[in-house]
Amino acid sequence: MGQELLDAILARRSIRSYTPQPVSEDELRVLLEAAMAAPSAHNSKPWHFVVVTERQKLDALADGHPHAKMLRRAPLCVAVCGQPAASEFWEQDCAAATENLLLAATAIGLGAVWVGVHPRQQLVAFVRRELAIPGESVPLCLIAVGHPAEEKAPRTQYDEARIHRESW
Repeated sequence: MGQELLDAILARRSIRSYTPQPVSEDELRVLLEAAMAAPSAHNSKPWHFVVVTERQKLDALADGHPHAKMLRRAPLCVAVCGQPAASEFWEQDCAAATENLLLAATAIGLGAVWVGVHPRQQLVAFVRRELAIPGESVPLCLIAVGHPAEEKAPRTQYDEARIHRESW
């Protein structure tokens, strides 16, 4: 089991091209369970997830976000939102949930890519408006998900020069 996890971590790549096959409800459940298994400060769980499968909404998100064009081909988008009032660490907590979701997608044979929203206020306002996100929640990112129509080799980005021991 440990090696399978490490393999999934190294295999996780940003996938931006998808087949037309929809993501099943069972697959979506796996992704969301993995996201909500992430650690959060004081177990505050400041996250909410907006699941988008309607083609019109996916296309609108693709049109309004300069880096989300892949949503025109994706059958699913998950918007990860945080509630700053729930935790001063909401950004880290939601980032951990996002990474868990991305790793789960890889582990079950799906492709996904993280598209940033927060802290760019124009993008936050756009996504909030498109998805009717209430004012107490902030969209951290969009995650495009689908069955991959492209294949990327696993890789490591290990860099010894970025490691410091005991001090910088």
